[in-house]
Amino acid sequence: MRHLLIETKKISIWAITPGGLKIGEELLRSIPNSHLFISKKIANLVDGSFAKTAFLFDSLSAMFQQEFNNYDAHICIFSTGIAVRIAAPLIKSKLSDPAIVVIDDRAIHAISLVSGHLGGANRLTIEVAKITGASPVITTATDINQLPSIDMVAKDEHLIIENPDMIKEINMAFLKKEPIMVIDPMNLITPHIPKELQLDKIQNSNVASVICSDLNIYWGRVGGVSRETLTQNIWCCLEERTLILRPLSLIVGMGCNRGTTKDELAELLKCSFIEHNLSTNSIAAFATTSLKKDEHGLLELAKSFKKPIKFYDNDELNSVKNIKTPSKMVKKHIGVKSVCEAAAILASHNGRLIVPKIKQGNATLAVARIEPNFL
Repeated sequence: MRHLLIETKKISIWAITPGGLKIGEELLRSIPNSHLFISKKIANLVDGSFAKTAFLFDSLSAMFQQEFNNYDAHICIFSTGIAVRIAAPLIKSKLSDPAIVVIDDRAIHAISLVSGHLGGANRLTIEVAKITGASPVITTATDINQLPSIDMVAKDEHLIIENPDMIKEINMAFLKKEPIMVIDPMNLITPHIPKELQLDKIQNSNVASVICSDLNIYWGRVGGVSRETLTQNIWCCLEERTLILRPLSLIVGMGCNRGTTKDELAELLKCSFIEHNLSTNSIAAFATTSLKKDEHGLLELAKSFKKPIKFYDNDELNSVKNIKTPSKMVKKHIGVKSVCEAAAILASHNGRLIVPKIKQGNATLAVARIEPNFL
């Protein structure tokens, strides 16, 4: 049986008792991309089919420390106290820590211990409980009160959390049944928040808000502002209690002369995004001609943003019809009427070109926005 919520995760399973080993082998059979770690003290009890693939350890704490960041999640089949002691020195941030689920060695309870939301421990706990017959134990306040958690909404919609310290403000507002202002031009998070928890107008500066947009935000100090006005202009009077979420909605198409440096390309990108009021945190990918697969400056730029580059051959680039600024020079030299605009449109699934070609020095840039249904 395959469990779709966890089949893409890399998961470790830890057992130190005979009962834990039995449960660990059951989980290993059911969870794709999982590995079993067992104490050498019970190695003689390992099922023959798992003997060659199981990892043995002398020291649980030493092995757990070594493997902590090598997995998306850890399933610990021992007491919560042991799990807390070995994990505590390793935990850094809810944004990056792997999930930790604890299950006792009789499979009575499965407990979401660390990274319940963003790390996926809550969902993994439910899956582990289904496999083993354990009762899932989840203690995050929004879940037990059957309310949305803004960090899980962001995770499910693949949004970048720009200021994670504000997560608690929004979730606390939900728990207090305090309506928030939701500014969401692409309608990515609005459907996940009950209507009774959303405001239509800001009346004072004490209201919490969430902005989900690829546009830069300008802060003001006024009351009585409608949701429509804020959505159109993306400015807000609630800087102190505002969570900013960024959709990965922008494709940066680029072209350049051979040997153009990363710094020159980065300067063009920076200036263009400032001019057009766009956030670089919403860049999903770069795009260009396949002739630039070895262009060092462009490769380094994408690497600095930790984003992929999509390459397109001439036939693909020439298939784009709605080019706003075709180039006779580019057509003459490489056989296409456009590189940056055409590549941006292709990589955005034929999205809307929101920044037509800008030429600066040795480089060109265009930006296309991916439609919400492709995000």
